[in-house]
Amino acid sequence: MEQVLKYFPELSPGQRNVFEGLYDAFQYWNSRINLISRKDFQNFYLHHVLHSLAIARVVRFAPGATVLDAGTGGGFPGLPLAVFFPEVRFMLVDSIRKKLKVIDSIISDFQLSNVQTLHARIEKYHEPYDFVVSRAVTQFPRFVSWVRSNIRSGGQQDMRNGILYLKGGSMEQEVEPFRDSIRIFDIEEFFDEPFFREKKILYLPFD
Repeated sequence: MEQVLKYFPELSPGQRNVFEGLYDAFQYWNSRINLISRKDFQNFYLHHVLHSLAIARVVRFAPGATVLDAGTGGGFPGLPLAVFFPEVRFMLVDSIRKKLKVIDSIISDFQLSNVQTLHARIEKYHEPYDFVVSRAVTQFPRFVSWVRSNIRSGGQQDMRNGILYLKGGSMEQEVEPFRDSIRIFDIEEFFDEPFFREKKILYLPFD
């Protein structure tokens, strides 16, 4: 939790309580359903919560904005972002129902009224949102083809509506088709822990 407060000291007492409580909630459920790697659970805040919150270093979603977490898995990056942006509406979509049931339980326990889940394959879900976020669920061009119809035109943000995609490692070939419009943010410029070296946020705006 100290790693989160190091970069986000402005969190309210209520937000701090939720982030602190998430550790025990995920520890409980992760022993029953594999939400995140059990070998990696000791790095829960660094590898999962803080990594998700890197998106908050790129954009501050306006109140009333809508965000789709496509392929949320264990609830990342959507769940930490929903805690951070309580006035933004989040929809967490995944094809694995049992994981969503756990996320629903956590949403209920912490009374997170701005976040919902939906059991669906993202490539067959076409409701429009201001932004789509995700954490490396597939090759970027394929992901863009899946969620292109989920981006609402226009927008009231400082940044144009689009995709914010957490990605690590080599990605030159993946981003080549979008080189004229994509922006790539180095997360190590926001957070100084070695874990974030070579980790990026791909931002692809849509008109």
